[in-house]
Amino acid sequence: MFFMLRKAFVRHYLIKSMKSFKPNEKIKDNAYIGSIEKYNEIYDYSIKNPEGFWAEQAERISWFKKWGKVWNWDFNKAEISWFEGAKLNACYNCVDRHVENGFGNETALIWEGNNSSENRKLTYDDLLREVQLAANSLKDLGVAKGDRVCIYMQMIPELTIALLACARIGAVHSVVFGAFSPDSLESRINDSECKVLVTQDAGVRGTKTDIPMKKNADETLKNTPSIEKVLVVRRTGSPTEMIRGRDVWWHEAMESADSLCEPEIMDAEDPLFILYTSGSTGKPKGVMHTTGGYMVYTSTTHHYIFDYKPGEIYWCTADIGWITGHSYIVYGPMANRAVTMMFEGVPNYPDYGRFWEIIEKHKVNIFYTAPTALRALMKEGDNWPKKYNLESLRLLGTVGEPIKEPEWMWYHSVIGNERCPIVDTWWQTETGGIMITPLPGVTETEPGSATRPFFGILPQLVDDEGNVLEGNNVEGNLVMERPWPSIMRTVYGDHQRFFDTYFSRFPGKYFSGDGCKRDEKGYYWITGRVDDVIIVSGHNLGTAEIEGSIGRHPDVAEAAVVGYPHEIKGNSIYAFVTLRTGRKITEKTKSEIAKIVRADIGPHATPEKIQFTEGLPKTRSGKIMRRILRNIASDNVDNLGDISTLADPSVVESLVSERI
Repeated sequence: MFFMLRKAFVRHYLIKSMKSFKPNEKIKDNAYIGSIEKYNEIYDYSIKNPEGFWAEQAERISWFKKWGKVWNWDFNKAEISWFEGAKLNACYNCVDRHVENGFGNETALIWEGNNSSENRKLTYDDLLREVQLAANSLKDLGVAKGDRVCIYMQMIPELTIALLACARIGAVHSVVFGAFSPDSLESRINDSECKVLVTQDAGVRGTKTDIPMKKNADETLKNTPSIEKVLVVRRTGSPTEMIRGRDVWWHEAMESADSLCEPEIMDAEDPLFILYTSGSTGKPKGVMHTTGGYMVYTSTTHHYIFDYKPGEIYWCTADIGWITGHSYIVYGPMANRAVTMMFEGVPNYPDYGRFWEIIEKHKVNIFYTAPTALRALMKEGDNWPKKYNLESLRLLGTVGEPIKEPEWMWYHSVIGNERCPIVDTWWQTETGGIMITPLPGVTETEPGSATRPFFGILPQLVDDEGNVLEGNNVEGNLVMERPWPSIMRTVYGDHQRFFDTYFSRFPGKYFSGDGCKRDEKGYYWITGRVDDVIIVSGHNLGTAEIEGSIGRHPDVAEAAVVGYPHEIKGNSIYAFVTLRTGRKITEKTKSEIAKIVRADIGPHATPEKIQFTEGLPKTRSGKIMRRILRNIASDNVDNLGDISTLADPSVVESLVSERI
């Protein structure tokens, strides 16, 4: 069977799970839930009476018309709907109703530019004004309800405004990450047949002060026949070619647009956005999310998981080009009238103290970031964060990948000063919102574990034949037994692919594609993508567990492991290891790493080759491109594929030249 209980590994994680942290009493006393008994009570109710539970949670959203039925679903046909017959508008829920309720002068958005001298604050009044002008600008360009609008921008306020403007008029936005190549932009525009593109003259990020956004777009538009108009934000003032009859400056469009734009009345199941994610076939999948269920779920999860209190400064460092930015910078927080931060820059510019400087400057209370960022900052030592006052922090969060023990402990002790709860969240683009997570004031946390399911979420572990693995101390494929409000509804234009990808492997269940173990406490530990499993001499090894073991060496900042062909074992393990700044590469370090892995997991998990490297091939979102590492490890360096979406393509050259 693909997933097997490995005795050595079980002993390893049972020992690790003994390192746990009880909820901070101060947080516990003021949290919305506040005790494990209350969590259990609400969770049990949400599972036994899901329609009642979600009907209650839906009351946090303003509806023009209530639903006739809470949900209707059939996983065997990949058919799902929530709040059938209900009417609402996502933009109205994020902006208008707060103004109508007398909160228009409260801060909605804090923008921190690439340089610390550039800052903007928008109140909910400001946001309502700007969004209505942008919505009418899109209408003036011919955009109507149901049309697709591609947004290709960096992290500037106009990006948030453009999302909300699309939602206001019922247009379906498709945000393409601003670092993607013209080819990537082209495929996404053509797949969803976007009518209008919104972009900017040039981008600014770190030391790069003239990223050619409009130039890249122009290259793309040679092969995108559906695009009729291009709306261009002036960010840098760089010389920009504007095509007469097609291209329109954002500021000029706003100046001539009507100031009032009534929100379109949308059905709960009307599409809100399409967001593309990588597909195993090479063709990106257009993950489509609808309006009602998505708004209910993102606002509910933001409220409870981040324990958000009115007036707190909430900062999610993700890019809006990814689902985290959609759900936990824009729609979830703004539905809850949060003060949400948006950052244009990078954590190491002008130096490695930038994150901590911003936290001190804006007195950030809630900080949500990725383990890959934490590893990079941890690598530079403790002196950078210790330069700044981080006392405003109340809660920390992680997203994007399983966090390993070293960075979790650093986050807990150095950044949180051992007083801030850490919510290690597991979810996906396809889920729309957080699925498995600790709750502040409730959950006794363990480094590396996403712990327990959120309300209404019913996870299961199954073996390769689909048999449900009951009880604890088991490991298998992570599936969901029933839907939740923010689950994607289809792959845009290809519902069969939706069914094939998520529902065909284990009939009647949603398959996440991730492996997972459930420990003796019932806590969930994500072991990584199933396709990231390496089979060595018949042993099935998840990359995450090996990387976590390597990461326990005090000199290691980050590690990535892949399999490569081995004449006897079938596959062997190749480890790419980055050391902390100032640590020397020695044979002793290599042998110590191997010894830790042997002790933690077993001899079969010991890397055959360890290559020390200054960096790993990552996308701008921090995702490690394992395809490239596998090809390097397998000496298939002539077939590395497209590396244009990497944050630093030069890393690949050094990896190839230093290959063992």
